[in-house]
Amino acid sequence: VQLVESGPGLVEPSQTLTLICTVSGDSITRNHYNFSWFRESPGKGLEWMVAIDYTGAAFYLPSPKSRTTVLWDTAKNQITLRLKSVTPEDTAKYYCAAVNDLYFDNYTPDRKTDQDEYEFWGQGIQVTVSS
Repeated sequence: VQLVESGPGLVEPSQTLTLICTVSGDSITRNHYNFSWFRESPGKGLEWMVAIDYTGAAFYLPSPKSRTTVLWDTAKNQITLRLKSVTPEDTAKYYCAAVNDLYFDNYTPDRKTDQDEYEFWGQGIQVTVSS
């Protein structure tokens, strides 16, 4: 499958950032595709944000309290990320990633958040938070 991220390149502080990952090459419901959003900013490396499995169930780490929401639109073959109350520290390149695995729900949290577990990646989208 191919993943393409889209959304605004510039967001004002306190606003909600919405990014879309459009999937092509296969239906997100036909196989066992599980998706995550990552982001990378200078000096911080690649950071996992949220996952959604092939049933549409979202996975969040319990702490800290998440500002993120993930949704899927099976009709459009898209995964949406929403990040509320953004600050300049949310400036980063955001990536959508996927892994085709029936047993994703059995992964430990460390595996679900591990970039090496994901076999498909988008090219990323740069987002800057600034007024």
